[in-house]
Amino acid sequence: MAINFKIFQHKNINSVHLTLDGDFDGTSALELVNTLKSYGPDVEQVFINTNGLKSVHPFGQVVLHRNLSGLCGRRRNLVFIGDHGRRLSKPWIH
Repeated sequence: MAINFKIFQHKNINSVHLTLDGDFDGTSALELVNTLKSYGPDVEQVFINTNGLKSVHPFGQVVLHRNLSGLCGRRRNLVFIGDHGRRLSKPWIH
């Protein structure tokens, strides 16, 4: 994992707000995927703010995209926002 990567979380009743900070590489992507998997069925919507990312490595994007398809079937809406939101979301996830 990028040594400076962090995920800050704030949970409401049925949504979670995540703020990503640092460099986003393959291991950082897996940390994000595992964080998303950890939420129970009560979380319907997850907002992922990418403004704190300093860089997005192409391998991090690949790892995230390969793992997101399994998460989308959980009736959970993922909303990527911020400077790198488009780079991290697939066209069918907004």
